[in-house]
Amino acid sequence: MTGPIELQPEGRKTARIGPVIFEDALPPPRDAEPAAAPPPPDAPVIEDAAAARAIRAAARRPTRFGQIVWGALVALIGLGASIAAYDFVFALFARNPVLGSVALALAAVVGLGALGFALKELAGLARLGRIDAVRAGAEKALAASDRKQAVASLRSLSRLYKARPDLEWGVSKLRDREADLFDAEGLISHAERALMEGLDKRAEQTVARASRSVAAITAFVPMALIDVLSALYVNLRMIRQIAEIYGGRAGWLGSWRLLRAVAGHLVATGVVSLGDDMLGPAFGGGALAKISRRFGEGLVNGALTARVGAAAIDVCRPLPFHVFRRPSGRTLAASALTNFGRGGASEKTS
Repeated sequence: MTGPIELQPEGRKTARIGPVIFEDALPPPRDAEPAAAPPPPDAPVIEDAAAARAIRAAARRPTRFGQIVWGALVALIGLGASIAAYDFVFALFARNPVLGSVALALAAVVGLGALGFALKELAGLARLGRIDAVRAGAEKALAASDRKQAVASLRSLSRLYKARPDLEWGVSKLRDREADLFDAEGLISHAERALMEGLDKRAEQTVARASRSVAAITAFVPMALIDVLSALYVNLRMIRQIAEIYGGRAGWLGSWRLLRAVAGHLVATGVVSLGDDMLGPAFGGGALAKISRRFGEGLVNGALTARVGAAAIDVCRPLPFHVFRRPSGRTLAASALTNFGRGGASEKTS
């Protein structure tokens, strides 16, 4: 580079000077090629901080000390309620035997109801545990090519589904072909085709309905608190419905267990943030979504619900994805929210 002139104070002529050479501190190597250049930086990720914090909080496992404290608190509340009911009933007996008898009968009904509720919750948790055991056994059989393990897992799955009329044909087909398949991969692939194909479609339809519902609620409900509570309710209901489709019967404790498992899956797979893969189908929602801020937020919340649904399918499915492709949150969001904001939202959510 040359400097042909030198600036002088105003009113004086400029004088020409010699060439000036500027050398780079680190000259490029002679054998540099375009293919060896570093890749450009990724686009910044758009993150929904509130949703990310909520998912991470749900996925966080409580400490042993926290479990002891919560258990002690529940036991203390139960003990206090029992003593209060005992004193109340026998105080009524002291005042009026008839009223005391009525109170005792009502307390017995409440106690039986609480016992039935606890047994139902324990049965639901045990059923979810059976599904987890079947999936873990199938994954182990595939990894080790263990036919014996695959047969044991599929027989457990057949016992789980034997009372379902919609899966009767698949269970019988699985039982008939068991002796003809000589490897674990063939057995699990056949079971997946016979039993999981229809259930996967129903689960994906459930996710699509929930995504459209959350998108519509966010777009049309002006109050933020109602919006958040409604979206939480829809997501919890979606997770329970997916669990029921695959054979789980989740009560209140089971729903909390499923919610924690889904949140842990989202955190483990790194899909908590809302990036370009999630916003892509949202921005295809039409001009109304680009103009209206509420419609844009509805699309993002609907896409997040689709991601939660994809994780719920992964968690609740009793067999791993081996033959069929695992549904992604992006695919589910695109199929559910493509026409949202172009007059299709109200039609699909009705």
